[in-house]
Amino acid sequence: MTEFLETPQGRRIAYNRTPGRGPGVVFLGGLVSDMTGTKAVHLEAWARTQGRAFLRFDYSGHGESSERFEDGCIGDWAEDAQQAITTLTEGPQVLVGSSMGGWISLLMARAIPERITGIVGIAAAPDFTEDSMWADASDAQRAQLIHEGFFMVPSDYSDDGYIVTRRMIEDGRQNLVLRHPLALPFPVRLLHGTADTDVPVAVGLRLMEHATCADLRLTLVKGADHRFSTLDCLELITETIVALPGT
Repeated sequence: MTEFLETPQGRRIAYNRTPGRGPGVVFLGGLVSDMTGTKAVHLEAWARTQGRAFLRFDYSGHGESSERFEDGCIGDWAEDAQQAITTLTEGPQVLVGSSMGGWISLLMARAIPERITGIVGIAAAPDFTEDSMWADASDAQRAQLIHEGFFMVPSDYSDDGYIVTRRMIEDGRQNLVLRHPLALPFPVRLLHGTADTDVPVAVGLRLMEHATCADLRLTLVKGADHRFSTLDCLELITETIVALPGT
């Protein structure tokens, strides 16, 4: 059953929580996705069969949570995630971050490392506002962003595409993780499909090279796309969680 968490910032975050033993598992979704997606629901069902605590939730401006998507930014969604983790879970957690959720999980590693026992990144997309949205924007789009405060980009996941705002770009620059030291004092597993056209494999390789981590592995799955939601991919996610040391 969906419940709601009021954050100190006044946002209302929708979530579903499954009780169970720890370490718990928290799913962090991607941009313009919600907690009813294939990976989130699959992980919840798996957690129930294993008796594992599990949490899925919608960032503000996503799914059933309050606020408008176009008013949000990485910093807001990281605040939402931190509130959800610290308020709705107990003890150490495995963070499973999909795409943008991979970036959010790395921000959580900075903010609350004591609450994290491991990270599983699925097509993790750190710094994408700078390295993808801004870097790939045309001169016309950049001019529109500066003068009008936004531009639209097409998306395979939305008929209308989605909006990129000046606040999203500027805030993203305050939350970059690949330009500064990134200590990950727990096991990290990165899963990435070779057919991912949204987040290139090179991003995973860059993250692997950049992070300071004693136990970090990158697994490439030939032919898997950005959704990473085939049965084989879903089973690989749960197998990776189970195999994490200390879980």
